Amino acid sequence: MVTASRVQLTVLRGRDDEWQPVRSLLDGVTGGGGALLLHGEPGSGRTALVGYAHRYAEDCTVLAATGLAEESALPYAGLQRLLDPVLHRAAALPDEHGWLLRRALAGESCPADRQLTLSMAVLGLLAAAARDRPLLATMDDVDRGDPQTAQVLAFVARRLRHLPVAVLLTADVAVTVDGIPAHRLRPLSARDSVAVLIDRLPERPAASVLTALAVTGGGNPQALVDLAEVLSPAQWRGEEALPAAPPADGALGRAYRARLDRLPPDTRRVLLLAALDEAGEPGTLIRAAKTAGIEFEALAPAELAGLVRVEPQGVTFPQPLVRTMIAASAPLAERRPAHRLLAGVLGADGQRLRRAMHLAAATAGADPALAAELEEAAAGGVGGWAAASAALRWAAELSDHPAQTAARLLAAARYAWAGGQPDVARLLLDRLRSVSTDPVVRGRADLLRGELELRCGVASGASATLLTAATAVAGTDRALALSGLVRAGEAVCFAGDQYRYAEVGRRALTLRRPTDPPAMELMGCLVAGVAATLRGDHERAGPALRRAVVLGGRLTGSALTPTALTRAAAAGLVVAVDGAAHRLAERAVGLARERGELSVLSRALELRAVAEYWLGRHEAAAETSRDGLRVARASGQINCASVHLGMLAVLAAIRADRDTSLRHLREIGESPTPGSRPHALAGWALAVLDLIDGRHAEAADRLASLARLGTGRGQVLVQVMATPYLVEAAAHLAHRPAATAALAVFDRWASSTASPLRRALSARCHALLAPRGGAEAERDFQTALRLHPTEAGTFERARTELLFGQELRRSRRPRDARTHLHQAREMFSLLGVACWAEQATTELRAAGESVGPPDLPAARLLTGQQLRIAELVAEGATNREIAARMFLSTRTVDHHLRNVFHRLGIRSRTELARAFATERHVGLTSDR
Repeated sequence: MVTASRVQLTVLRGRDDEWQPVRSLLDGVTGGGGALLLHGEPGSGRTALVGYAHRYAEDCTVLAATGLAEESALPYAGLQRLLDPVLHRAAALPDEHGWLLRRALAGESCPADRQLTLSMAVLGLLAAAARDRPLLATMDDVDRGDPQTAQVLAFVARRLRHLPVAVLLTADVAVTVDGIPAHRLRPLSARDSVAVLIDRLPERPAASVLTALAVTGGGNPQALVDLAEVLSPAQWRGEEALPAAPPADGALGRAYRARLDRLPPDTRRVLLLAALDEAGEPGTLIRAAKTAGIEFEALAPAELAGLVRVEPQGVTFPQPLVRTMIAASAPLAERRPAHRLLAGVLGADGQRLRRAMHLAAATAGADPALAAELEEAAAGGVGGWAAASAALRWAAELSDHPAQTAARLLAAARYAWAGGQPDVARLLLDRLRSVSTDPVVRGRADLLRGELELRCGVASGASATLLTAATAVAGTDRALALSGLVRAGEAVCFAGDQYRYAEVGRRALTLRRPTDPPAMELMGCLVAGVAATLRGDHERAGPALRRAVVLGGRLTGSALTPTALTRAAAAGLVVAVDGAAHRLAERAVGLARERGELSVLSRALELRAVAEYWLGRHEAAAETSRDGLRVARASGQINCASVHLGMLAVLAAIRADRDTSLRHLREIGESPTPGSRPHALAGWALAVLDLIDGRHAEAADRLASLARLGTGRGQVLVQVMATPYLVEAAAHLAHRPAATAALAVFDRWASSTASPLRRALSARCHALLAPRGGAEAERDFQTALRLHPTEAGTFERARTELLFGQELRRSRRPRDARTHLHQAREMFSLLGVACWAEQATTELRAAGESVGPPDLPAARLLTGQQLRIAELVAEGATNREIAARMFLSTRTVDHHLRNVFHRLGIRSRTELARAFATERHVGLTSDR
């Protein structure tokens, strides 16, 4: 028995939701007791929460015990350990109750017809013990001990309402107790998993190591602790391969072995087969079990224990780590025969890769024939890139020739990267260095290494790696060398070293041939076009880039890849054919998803978002960037993630959503190198916020610093995109040399394109820099409005209307100004950009017109999907119910609902319901 105090509570990572019911139970114990069952998988932190309860209980007497499997056959053994500190209080019980209680706890059992009396005796003893101060009784792992103790405690726990007694029980995830509130412990989030690891490691490991370990740990706190304890210094530095599973001899491994030991031998054998066969097909397991002389029904005890689910479509493991721990806990002498058994029942056709993988797991030493079989079965990522990479790793292990080992390691690294596993790819490339000294093989490996640096590492060094590697392979594979140069060009642009693109262009020119196939010609045209654009030679750039776009649309067969389509889309954006660029990027996204190529999906989404920005589809661009951010983070592409965050910050700033923009900028942090693309996007976003707040000099300075014109340093392409904002800020300043120079660059580019939007923006910029009140400014504004496309770019047209209205009002022409300001106000209201609509309203008032909020019905202010969500909310549906009815995720519903609130200028669901009731009354809702 201990007396608890609330001081010095140990931090439990990611358990805020679990603390609350424990606290609620204890906070209310003086006014009437209660009970709580915490259940979860082994290692989920049940015992830690019991310890937390002991420390939190203030002014409570604490009785604590743990269910022990060794005592499960001894009736009331757990109850005896729990009650022993207060057994002297039994003197206060009625004689019969005291006698029966002492008899049961002394090991003399209790007749079945006296069970109720015994249970009432235990309840009375706890009440007597709680007479002076409240009492907390905890039984950890109640399901592991004797069942008689569990039955009595369940009886007591249901009868505490009028007593100052709290009972806290913990049990396995599959256990429930009727009449007792239960709370299931959920897996830790990725962030909390990382925090647990940092708490346990001697130094903060590389971010990639933390991410990989968090995934391996599956959100299980004990798994994470066990992993941290077995890591070598080289592993936590990311220099050696990380464990594929928590250690079998760790605390979690021992807990699972204890669970498995309670199952019949045949059940354990079938369970191991199910764990090793990740496909989970019932037919395969039934055949394997039959071959082993076991009935498939032997799996039933494991299903009752909550370890597996057996359904018509397959056998699944509901708890993430169960499969891993079952396999890890089995001795090698049991795993290898099980793998051979599974290989024997799998066919050589549709199940070729699975069969070969099982054979490899059952093989010791070199086996060239099996290595070749694995290589052929995994070719092209059949069965998924991760599985194909694993197969090639096995093939490398089984090879008996260094050249084959190197080739298979390189293929395994490529497959791992395609599947979004950059850390696995890096480790395989490091291993390859010790296997092969062939300069061509190393060159091929460095091309992949350079791409990993560009997407996931220090991008400033990627271009040098790629240029060197392209030279190494140019003599044997021109196409691969040219692909490396395209990547090198992308790297110098990302890092802000555009002056180095000239060298990329010169090298690419030496590799081009008149007879090149379309995919190679596309790469050559892209490099030539971008190089010409960066040196201001738009007459040469335009035809080359347009040719690349055309070739992208003609790709077929093996040449039709997500990578080739992204290159064509990039060419389209540089030459300002936004519709074609969007179609190419959209096709790249679809193909990458279809093939599971996570390595290129984030880049394809980035290009689609930029195309949507130019097409005036800002909401779509933001959704695309959010999708790209999720993909980039899931695949370890930190540089791509920063670009998506930068784009989201810009889009939020343009909508005057300061909080969202700054939140995205905080997520980027200080990691981007000055001059890099994420750094420039962050500067653009901050400049737009400055502009909205009237800090024109600060906005102009930020935007002018994005690139140093004439030097090839900085983000020239980002500055070109941001030039309209630079000119708008500079229009309020006396000295405008930076804006004038940037506009000259923008003009040369815009005039070389066939884009009405670019030319409209150019005209608007000239109007802003023209003498105020003069004919030149009016003429340029009129030109801009005439050029603005009607099918896209509504936001930019509204901005032009607003700026023109401002110019006319300040030139003492309020009547003319009001026409344009009304147009701007209505368009901004339809777009849901409240800040800009308010600016237009302010200008209208300054022009002598009395205006209120825009009188537009929801049907005009909202998109079709937003309107349907709003209607369902007005009817009283929850977000979860809306998601189910509309086949959306709750996150998507949340996102749309925030936009609905913003566009309608309301703050709550109640206001929304009231607004729709009013609209129905006056007949303004949509007639869809």
